[in-house]
Amino acid sequence: MLKPISISGFASISPLGKTSEEVWNSYLDTDHRITKRNFNHFSEWAASISSENLQLIEEIRNSDNKYKNLDESVLYAIYASRKALEKAGWKSGSGFGINIGSSRGATALFEKYHQEFLATGVSSTLSSPTTTLGNISSWIAHDLQSNGPEISHSITCSTALHSLLNGVAWIQAGLCNQFLVGGSEAPLTDFTIAQMKALKVYSKETEGYPCKAFDLDKTKNTMVLGEGAAVVCLEREISSTTIAKIEGIGYATEVLKHNTSVTADAECFQKSMKMACKNIDLNEIDAIVMHAPGTKKGDSSEINAIAKVFGDHRPFLTTNKWKLGHTFGASGLLNLELALLMLVQQKLIHVPFANAQKEPQKIKKILVNAVGFGGNAVTVLISK
Repeated sequence: MLKPISISGFASISPLGKTSEEVWNSYLDTDHRITKRNFNHFSEWAASISSENLQLIEEIRNSDNKYKNLDESVLYAIYASRKALEKAGWKSGSGFGINIGSSRGATALFEKYHQEFLATGVSSTLSSPTTTLGNISSWIAHDLQSNGPEISHSITCSTALHSLLNGVAWIQAGLCNQFLVGGSEAPLTDFTIAQMKALKVYSKETEGYPCKAFDLDKTKNTMVLGEGAAVVCLEREISSTTIAKIEGIGYATEVLKHNTSVTADAECFQKSMKMACKNIDLNEIDAIVMHAPGTKKGDSSEINAIAKVFGDHRPFLTTNKWKLGHTFGASGLLNLELALLMLVQQKLIHVPFANAQKEPQKIKKILVNAVGFGGNAVTVLISK
């Protein structure tokens, strides 16, 4: 990176809440937000946005006739983007760029339209325009009347942090002074859950914590899906409104040995963490918000990568998937939100069933990790 990028606002909606205050208070307790949910073909663990907060999403849907047929992934992103813009003090109609990605996109709508087609042999008029991945950023641009570039993409579970990489690149290149970046996911559908069950990674826990992310003694996979959206406002200049700085970015991929898994030592994470930290001493890293999806191989490979990179200096490690599930393309930005809150509050969030760890006296620099199918790793370094 040529110079640090400013984060001037962030917002989300997820099983943890709809405001930064609600989210932080959720992190302060040791309860998870995962419940058993009835789907058409089975009952499974899932982390859902509360019915109260879903009313806010329905208000957006009903506020404009054009929004009535949009997928929840788009509406979640609109809600979070409005709130982030408000926090950053940006004005609707200005020239900021937008890059909001999603792993699955409008999966609920796609499944609905496909079922209708199987039943009738006819496709709905809106089936194509409302299920494209470009749908998310386009509708946010419409809602916020942005005049800047619009980008949408899917890079599986590291999608949101890849959005951040894009925003940093556009700003560093001098093509844009402000970028709204993030991810949104609404994957709690029969077919999506069934896909995860087919991979043999979905949690079968019957008591305690359904998702045992960062429990290195677990003997079976415990991934659980969640939903939500998270965005941050990036700016070229460091100013009085700066909440934190992006000081480094890293990214890497692996040579595929399997469709879903990374290597035992997560070579992609080793490369991305080293790249993000190339201009600092590794001893300066105080904490790492891990990707840690709750699978045996996923969690252990990331821990192994951290050990390879940091050696005897092991930063404080944490994750949030035990609490709100794996939100696919939104997970990296929800990880970043946790890092930002810990930086602002100067308090580290523990995983309740993890072993005790040594804590730094002050929290100055935090790494945030995300990785997707095929070893698409991203690491972001933020600092005070």
